[in-house]
Amino acid sequence: MDELHDSHGPHGPHGRYDFPRPLGLHGVDHRIVSALRACGADPRVAGAARTLSLAGEHGAVWLAVGLAGAVVDRPRRGAWLRGTALTAGAHAAGSAVKRVVRRPRPAHVEPLVGTVGRHSFPSAHATSAAAAAVAFGALGARAVPPLAAAVCVSRLVAGVHYPSDVAAGAALGVLTARLGARWMAGGPA
Repeated sequence: MDELHDSHGPHGPHGRYDFPRPLGLHGVDHRIVSALRACGADPRVAGAARTLSLAGEHGAVWLAVGLAGAVVDRPRRGAWLRGTALTAGAHAAGSAVKRVVRRPRPAHVEPLVGTVGRHSFPSAHATSAAAAAVAFGALGARAVPPLAAAVCVSRLVAGVHYPSDVAAGAALGVLTARLGARWMAGGPA
């Protein structure tokens, strides 16, 4: 038997249709996103998840942080701008991989937010967030890593990504920022 079925009847414990529960890593992905999406039943949690998801759309919050850093920290303006470019590049890379992989978003939970596309792997929000955490964290922006982590979690609470989507996106973002670290610091790429 490839799948286990929920025993809550045809409409499940929350009035939604039950879907077969996959086994293995995909099953773990399903259970984690279900548990985190359930946290969104609290209106305060749902509001925070929506706000963070909106802020992370197309890497907007990270572009704003990078440009603000370039304005405020004039001696390191070039590093801030290059970090912003790395973050935007990471987001573009995540979006490109998503178009190749074409994994559907979770269908077993009701999303809290709308999405630009219907594919989920990797999370472009997580890709740009992790790249920003590494790039701007290296410049001393201590608030960026926890904010980046919150954006990543918001995608799970919003029910629009599986944990493996977020983990892969974060790994791609870290890799992009690490590969560009010398360039960001003003050295050759």
